[in-house]
Amino acid sequence: MEKDKQQVIDEVSKYIDITLTPFGKPQRTVIDVEKRDPMYGGNGVVYMLSVFEKGELVNNRIGTYMVLLNKGDQAGFHEHGAKKEQELYVIVHGQGEYMERVGLENITRRFDLKKGNLTSIQGDDNYHSIINTGDEPLIIFVVTTYEKN
Repeated sequence: MEKDKQQVIDEVSKYIDITLTPFGKPQRTVIDVEKRDPMYGGNGVVYMLSVFEKGELVNNRIGTYMVLLNKGDQAGFHEHGAKKEQELYVIVHGQGEYMERVGLENITRRFDLKKGNLTSIQGDDNYHSIINTGDEPLIIFVVTTYEKN
């Protein structure tokens, strides 16, 4: 793994232990790190730390850690309805501000989030965004599932 990707894993490992225990298989840790700079037009850099192999989760597109290392790093506004998805954020470490809006204009709701909080989004024309507002990394486990046909 490249040096900068390993540095991200090392930083996250100061706060949480990323170990996956897949049924009937050996335990493992991060298998890939994707750098998004920017992510959906947000500010700063967001890292996606994959622990699952492609196709390993039933009806899921994503089961990954999203890491916003620095205060102000943001996953910009994006929607999931066009892809017929539902997305869950599980805050594992840190604190952030979660924003929602319907359509392309005007933030309709804002929430301060911390460890243990969950969010959920689905449906057409619904958008969400999250920004790290703390002095430590904001670490989120993200699950994106496909809606049933």
